[in-house]
Amino acid sequence: MTPKEREHLKKLDDLVLNASSDELKKIQEIDHQTQMDGLSFYDVYLDSSSLVNQSIKKPSTKT
Repeated sequence: MTPKEREHLKKLDDLVLNASSDELKKIQEIDHQTQMDGLSFYDVYLDSSSLVNQSIKKPSTKT
């Protein structure tokens, strides 16, 4: 496991360990759905993290 993978796994662990009971229910639902889709929760979490952490640049408008 690479250091970057360990960092991502730690973030996921922290997310679960610090979640409220309602948040845990949502995480459980997502985990169940990802398993039904043949995916792992970890992989889906990584993909969504990369999307969330991307900066969005507004197109420049020249007048």
